[in-house]
Formats: sequence, C-alpha cells, structure tokens
Amino acid sequence: MGTVYKPMVSRPLPVGAKVVTRQGREWAEWKDPSGRTRRAPLAGARAKRPGILVESGTFVAKFRDGDGTIRKVATRCKTRDAAERVLADLMARAEKVRAGVLTATESRASDHAQSQVIEHVDAYLDQLRQKRGKGARRQISPTHVANADRALRTLVEECRFVRLRDLNREAVERWVSAQLALPTDDLLDGEVNVVETRRPGARTINAKLTTLTAWGNWLVESGRLTANPFNRLRKLDESDDVRRQRRALTADEMRRLLVAARLRPLAEHGRETIKVIDPTRPARSRATWEKAPLSFEGLLAAAERGRKVLRADVAEALELTGWERALTYLVLMTTGLRRGELAAVTVDDVELDGPAPTITLKGTAAKNGQRAIVPLRPDVAQELQAWLKGRGKRNADHSGSRPLFDVPASMIRVFDLDLAAAGIAKVDERGRTVDVHALRHTFASHLMAAGVAPRTAQAAMRHSSLELTTRTYTDPKLLDVAGAVNSLPGVVGEGTEAGNRGSVTEGGESAVVPGVVPTSGISSPPEAIAGPERENDPEGLSDRSAAKEGCFAVFPRHHQERAKGLEPSTSSLGS
Repeated sequence: MGTVYKPMVSRPLPVGAKVVTRQGREWAEWKDPSGRTRRAPLAGARAKRPGILVESGTFVAKFRDGDGTIRKVATRCKTRDAAERVLADLMARAEKVRAGVLTATESRASDHAQSQVIEHVDAYLDQLRQKRGKGARRQISPTHVANADRALRTLVEECRFVRLRDLNREAVERWVSAQLALPTDDLLDGEVNVVETRRPGARTINAKLTTLTAWGNWLVESGRLTANPFNRLRKLDESDDVRRQRRALTADEMRRLLVAARLRPLAEHGRETIKVIDPTRPARSRATWEKAPLSFEGLLAAAERGRKVLRADVAEALELTGWERALTYLVLMTTGLRRGELAAVTVDDVELDGPAPTITLKGTAAKNGQRAIVPLRPDVAQELQAWLKGRGKRNADHSGSRPLFDVPASMIRVFDLDLAAAGIAKVDERGRTVDVHALRHTFASHLMAAGVAPRTAQAAMRHSSLELTTRTYTDPKLLDVAGAVNSLPGVVGEGTEAGNRGSVTEGGESAVVPGVVPTSGISSPPEAIAGPERENDPEGLSDRSAAKEGCFAVFPRHHQERAKGLEPSTSSLGS
C-alpha cells in the first residue's frame, strides 16, 4: 500500500523571529501580520541555510514501483483527495509494469510527462558541463554549453513548450517557417531606421535544430521520454548561406605580409605628417594635420625614422614585437595550426635540434582533442631557434612551460593593420576575405597546388574528411586548372572539322583546349614558405632569389604572374 503526506520543508527565518529553547530543542517565535504568535522548529545543523521547518503546502506520494523500489513522487496537489487519486494512478502503473503490460522505461517516462520543460533543460545543461570533451579534453567547451543554453531556452519560449508532454516536431517546424518569413533588412521609416528582428541565416537555424535534436536524444537516454520527438526535423539548405569564404594568400602576398608584420611596429612611429586642407578650421589648428598612411614601399624608410625618434630600449622592444608577430604568421602559414592551438604551444613543445624539427600539439589544445606531431620546415626551425635565443636575453622567464608566442585576443585587429601595410586587399574580387584563419587555408591551398597527394594534405591539416580539405580549405584560384586541362592528350586531329580549320598545333600535336584560353599559374613561392618550381621557370631563378632574400626580405622581388585561367563549369551552372 502507498500513502500520501505533507513533508516538512525548510523556509527562511521570518523577520523579527526570536530563537527560544523548549524541551531541549530550539524554536523560532515571531508574530504574523495578524498579531498572533507563531512558533516553528529550527531547520537544524544539516540544513543548507538557517531557517525553520514548516509543513509543505502540497502532498507527496510514497509507494513501491514496478521494480520493487520504494519511491517518493511529488503530486503537486494541495488536497488529500486529489493526492490519493494521483497515488492510485502511480500504483496502477506499477502493477502494469509487474504484469509486463508496461516496460520500466515507459513507466519512468510517464513520471516526467507532467514536469516542467525548463527543469529538463537545466538538467541537460548540467550534464553537458560535466561531460568530457573530445579526446584529451577535460570538458566540453564552455562556449558550446552557452550556445546550447541560449538555443534551447529560445526554442522552448518561442514554441511555447511548458511541460514535457508538449514537445512536438510540428511546433518547431512552424517556428522555422516564422523565422524564414522575417524581413532580411531593416525597414526605413522616414528618417528613422527602425530595426526589426532580422531573418536568421540557414546555418543559424540549423544550429538550433541540431541542439534541439541532441537534447531530445538525451531525454530518451535518461528515460524521460520513450522516443525523440525531433528525430525527423528537416534542416535548411545552407548552400546559399555562405557567411564568409576565405581565400589563400599567394606566395608574393605571404612574403609581403611577413615584411609588414616585421617592420610595422617601428614604422608606425615614423609616419610622415601631411597637411589637410580644411578651410573651416584655423590655419594653425592641429586638425589640419594628420599622419600619412603606411605603404609597403615606404615601410623601410618609416621604420628607420621611427628608430631615430624613439629611445633605444623602446625601439628594441618594438623590433622584438615585430619579429615575434612575423614568426607567428610564418608558423601559422607553414604548419596549418589554428590560432588557439598555437597560443597553447609552449617552448617545451618545440623540438628544433633533431634532424626533423617538430611541434608537439597536446590533445587538450587541439580542436579534435587528439595529440599531434606537426613537422616544421628546416628554415622555419632556424628562425625559431634564433628567436628563442634572442628573446631569452630579454625575458626573465627561462622556463620551458612559457608560451612560445604571445598570441593576444586583439590579433585579428592587428592582422588587419598588417594586411593594409602590406598592400593586401582584405576582400578580393570574388568576395573572399583574408583573416587569421585564412593562413590555415593558405597552408592547405599551397599543399594542393604543389601536387601533394590529397590524403597526405588531409593528414597535414588533421581533418576528419578529405572533402573538408579539398573543397573547403583549398582556394581554387591557386590551382592550375587550365594547365591540367592542357596536359591531357590531344584528341582533335587531321580529318576532323576542327582539324581542317587548322587546330593542329606546331609539331603535329592536337590541342584539346583552343589557344585563346589563357594559361593559369601561381607565382613561385619562396623556399622559406613552400612550393615547387614552376614549369615556366626551369632554372628556378625566382626561387633562388627568394631564398637569397629570406623570409623577412624588405623589398621582395615581385614575381611575374601568368594570366589566371578559367575554372571548369559545374552541373549546377547549366549549359
């Protein structure tokens, strides 16, 4: 048999209450608003906070479930009759479990059907915070937990889910339709720009749907539901929702960026002053003068002027800053490390003395949670050795646990300034952008352009799929598509209509592609970065000049680039 009762619960100590001792026990005495004296026992030493014990306003049902376990279930009923009806339902369900009519899982799910949805959201988030992350990661990223928290609370509120039994796929699909019906731009009302809720992108909506499905799976795994109500949610097509497409830097742009990063800290203090014509201001006003912007051609001269106007110790510190920044970019673009991964690399993680220099990336720092050994180019290893020796004289911390580089949170803003000083456009004619993560795209693109096997490039990038390496991280502009097409064997010869029109090339060989198609190519990268010799430079003159000038050449030799070729058509473009 089961029973219902009102348990004793703790409440905060009333205002103005006095503690008295009666019959060896401590009580609290106070007067209620009507002036009557009230008395209640104190909560005791085991209570989480000081207070009093009072009888709960709702009943609790105590019974033996289908597994024979004694359980206590809150009925949320204020009257005994209602609580006893709830108890009768619980005991009837327990009998069905013992008889095999219901399973234990279905019985547990029935207990949660009337509970508040937000309670299960909080329980899921607590489980996420305690869950171990990928590989060697101790926990899931707090950013991921925060995103899941925001997504679930938004969906629960806007889909009007109150109790667990309210969860259904149709309400979510109606929410998706409502999001797609929102305006894409701000509405202009006269001279006031009225900002309304904008339509979110397909990727944003899909991220929320993914979180909702994962939460539904957890509800099933924890026995709160028997089936995931969000299993067949249809995601939106993200092909037209490309928020940012990154591009790879060419070999010449890589060298220009390294030079700008090395010289700009000093050059900022050596910028010339130019006069601004502004008739609305007094002739001697400070607003009629401004600092000239930096240009790549004038970086060296500006750096020399900056060195002269600064104290020797300040100039030396700025020069060290530029050296470190250029080395940071160099390591990123020749190893494919992510910014956060490089920030976690310490001096002890770098092996420079052996025949094969490497960087050891700990599993706790890697995005996939797996430990990795990242190879270094010999010339990059030499630059790192020189950097560590030079910094050691100026840094009091000689421990191997110190970070290899100082990678600040403001690196994105600093990177944009270095791009401008190097004369590199932030966005190219295709709408593709260059940012810090684009250095990883640069690494992958130059691997593929150099003829590295795709599977090897995938291993170097530490990607889970080959498609991610070849499609997402490879910039097609650096691939010699026209050259690859021209390397195909000739199939148009004499006797054909095209051959009769004179399509046969010199030497009797037929050309598959007409001669009007320009030849694509990539300017040869310096030895300090990466890249094979070009076919149109058999003697390797440009490579040898780049190697002679080094990674931080002040005036890099501009490589003569061939005209860009045509990309092959795809089935989605039609005829």
